[in-house]
Amino acid sequence: MLLFCPSCANVLTVSRAPSTLSFPEGQNRLECRTCPYEFLIDQKYYERREMKRKEVEDVIGGKEAWENVDKADAQCPREGCDGSSAFFYQVQIRSADEPMTTFYKCTTCAQRWKEN
Repeated sequence: MLLFCPSCANVLTVSRAPSTLSFPEGQNRLECRTCPYEFLIDQKYYERREMKRKEVEDVIGGKEAWENVDKADAQCPREGCDGSSAFFYQVQIRSADEPMTTFYKCTTCAQRWKEN
């Protein structure tokens, strides 16, 4: 977790404050490296946030990704399925010097797979 300085917006770092009479070993603090801002840490501090994961379908195109796609001859990888044709579409996922990734969906059993 990163905390930022309220005066200059740079990242605050944890360091040991100089010792005082009430804290002879020193005390932890958050300090800014570019301005004189510091915040003494006098209690436990933590913050937890649960992040929501995106579904793969949302990233690639959702339910509309299979509308208006082409059909090709492709053998289904699922055992027991004798499907020999599939819907497909291509997406450039990696860098431009790499080939496009092809996503397939079997017309018989709706099994999905990809080829790079």
